[in-house]
Amino acid sequence: MLHRKIYQLCTEGREISVFLRDQQRWIDNAKILSLEGDLVTIRYEVDEDDEISAWEEMVRLESIGSVSCKLASVCRDNSEVLVADDCPEAEQIHHNKYKDQNEI
Repeated sequence: MLHRKIYQLCTEGREISVFLRDQQRWIDNAKILSLEGDLVTIRYEVDEDDEISAWEEMVRLESIGSVSCKLASVCRDNSEVLVADDCPEAEQIHHNKYKDQNEI
């Protein structure tokens, strides 16, 4: 099952985080470049001492303990949620909705 999921992530080109069991470390913001047999090629960048280094590692499928993907992200700087103009009124989020319920 992990083999199929790794193949899917490789074809989608999504950014992932990978935990390597044998090295007990996480690789963040990585992309799976290829899957050949039980060898997985992972590419990631490391920012150390004002220098960005790009790395490619080949790891065995059995050494991968966990794979996680970011589903979504929300900017914290903008406190107001943007709503599309064509969104139905019943599905729109009103900023004062929760404030009105607390006053009752």
